[in-house]
Amino acid sequence: MTMTDPIADMLTRIRNGQKARKVSVAMPASKSKEAVARVLRDEGYITGYETDGEGAAQTLTVELKYFEGQPVIERIERSSRPGLRVYRGKEDLPRVLGGLGIAIVSTSAGVMSDAQAREKGIGGEVLCVVS
Repeated sequence: MTMTDPIADMLTRIRNGQKARKVSVAMPASKSKEAVARVLRDEGYITGYETDGEGAAQTLTVELKYFEGQPVIERIERSSRPGLRVYRGKEDLPRVLGGLGIAIVSTSAGVMSDAQAREKGIGGEVLCVVS
């Protein structure tokens, strides 16, 4: 069975893993999920990630991060979805919690945070917001 929104599935696995106090969560791997995980790692929301396996059987494992027993990610929500894509220009990119959170944006230069996209002067599809 095919999945209609693999990014939403990834975010839900991360959310559920943190509620259950898991050290890591595993999911089927894809390049887009790896790109989102890279941004989360670079921004300090997760400890790390790695892919295992070959071909279609690849697995992405995301290591969750906690601070004083509480999950670092308080909120992680999908913005753009298959039924309603959300595109924003460079001047309209969302500022999450006044800059304390991030929006993950898929641009022509790759997947990056909203701050990086603003710095490069490009807009794109707002995949999710994290705080």
